[in-house]
Amino acid sequence: MSPDFSRYPAVKKSGGTIVASTNKTVFISGSARNIGRAIALRLARDGFNIIVNGSRDRDACERVAAEVKRAGVDAMVVMGNVGSSADVRAMAKNALERFGRVDALVNNAAIRPQKKLLEMSDDDWDQVISVDLNGAFYLSRAFLPGMVDAGWGRIVNMAGMNAIHGYAGRAPVSAAKHGVWGLTKALGKEFAPAGITTNVISPGPIRPEETDSEHAEHIRSQLSRIPVGRLGEASEIAAMVSLLCSAEGGFICSQMIAVNGGTET
Repeated sequence: MSPDFSRYPAVKKSGGTIVASTNKTVFISGSARNIGRAIALRLARDGFNIIVNGSRDRDACERVAAEVKRAGVDAMVVMGNVGSSADVRAMAKNALERFGRVDALVNNAAIRPQKKLLEMSDDDWDQVISVDLNGAFYLSRAFLPGMVDAGWGRIVNMAGMNAIHGYAGRAPVSAAKHGVWGLTKALGKEFAPAGITTNVISPGPIRPEETDSEHAEHIRSQLSRIPVGRLGEASEIAAMVSLLCSAEGGFICSQMIAVNGGTET
C-alpha cells in the first residue's frame, strides 16, 4: 500500500523524494529532564512543534516548553501518567485539539525501581509494566490512527540496556523493556506499509543531570564497561531520535539501535 501524500499538507512528494515541512508535531513522554528534555530541544531545532509530557513536575515541563519556544516552534505541556489509559486518552485529546495531528511519537517515559523479586508486591510489578510497557502501547494506539490517515509517521521507543540484558533486582523493568522491543517489531511490520516507521533505541550509560544524584552514582559506576572511555550525552541519544524522525530516516524500521559507546551487549 502506497501512502497517499496528497491528503497530508505537511509532507509532499517532489520528483520521487519525500519532502517534509518544518511544521510537524511530536509527542515526547517523560520530557521534563535528561534524555527526554534533550530530545525535545533537538526536535524543536529540527522544526517540530513539541508536546512536553510529565507526570509530576509541571514546573520542569513548563521550563522545557519555554526553551522549545525560543527555538521558534510551538509547544504545549500535557501532564499525566502514561501508564493510565484514561490519562493517555485525555492527553491525546488535548494534543490533537491544539495541533490537529501528531506526526511523531517518542515513548521515553520509564521508571526503574531496584527491588529483589521475592520482595516485590503485585503493585510493584504492575506499576513498572504499566509505565514502561503499557504506556508505549497506549500512546501508540492514541496517535497511530492520525498517522495512518496522513500516510506518514514516526514512532521511536526507548528501551535501554534492560532490553538487551536481564538485570538482578530489575525483573519488571527488564521484562517491560523486552516487551517494548517486541512491540516495536510488531508495529513496524504492521504499519510500515502505511508510511509509518517504528524503531527502538537502547541507550548505554548516559551522563545524568546533577540533580539526579542517586541515579548519577549508579551511572558513573558503569564507566569501566564503556570502551570509548566516557559516559554518553543525552544530546547523542537525541541526535539518533532526530535521524529516525526525519525524512532521511524513512528506510530504518523495526530496528533496535544501541547508542552505547561500544558497551558489551
